[in-house]
Amino acid sequence: MSNPAEQTLTVKSGRRPRTVVHEGTTLAVPDGWELLPPGDAGLTRRVKAGGPTWTEKEKKGRRTFSLGVWAPADRIAAARVAVEAQRATPEYQRKLAADRGRRARGHAEYAVEFELQVATFLGFHRRHRELERSLAKAIAAHATPVGSGTVARTQRIPVGQRAEAAVIAWLRHQTTAYDHMSIARVKGRRREVRRELARESRKLLDRYRRGEPTAPKCALRAAIGTSDQPAPAPKAEAPAAVENPPTDRDAEQQALYEKVRARFNR
Repeated sequence: MSNPAEQTLTVKSGRRPRTVVHEGTTLAVPDGWELLPPGDAGLTRRVKAGGPTWTEKEKKGRRTFSLGVWAPADRIAAARVAVEAQRATPEYQRKLAADRGRRARGHAEYAVEFELQVATFLGFHRRHRELERSLAKAIAAHATPVGSGTVARTQRIPVGQRAEAAVIAWLRHQTTAYDHMSIARVKGRRREVRRELARESRKLLDRYRRGEPTAPKCALRAAIGTSDQPAPAPKAEAPAAVENPPTDRDAEQQALYEKVRARFNR
């Protein structure tokens, strides 16, 4: 093998400090190199573009995580100074603000579309339509935030399947004792428990789809904190005051909702 310090490698952690493993061979980290922690993609790209690096990774289950990038300390320091100078410019700040706005709009549109997909999957009878809307809103609010790690954020399956999986997962945690179960550490046992709970959750949803009267202690309403009793009608002579009048932000969100819903229903 030629000098490893002159190559760009993907390595694993070694048993001793400042050692790594590449294709079964233990390598000592070259003198003058340091580990750049993960988390700053721009800085990492600049360091890698400057010459050979060793990317240290760790596999947990089916997923692989970066532990950082080994590179000459002086190159990392120079790249950090260059990146900080670039990020201080007005042009970069404007670009950053534009990117944030674009991502925010994209997320808002996806959240609305996902909520509609959840409501479509629930498909409750018209007598439970208000509960359907409340559930769809609660599930979407839980599942869609960026970084939530839920199935709603994956791109591997269609959005309709994501919505179905998110509903079943939400019901598992909110309407069953799953979080407090003591499950044997036997291969496949947890998956078996989840499947059984999913069957029970689907049976529960089917009752609302058929329009059956809700039980005195409705699991779904309890989970979202709503009552099965209709709200009292306001008195004609004393209409209820609006404590929180609609804002420009509310109008913007409503317009976005209607726009996405129209596109979804085409």
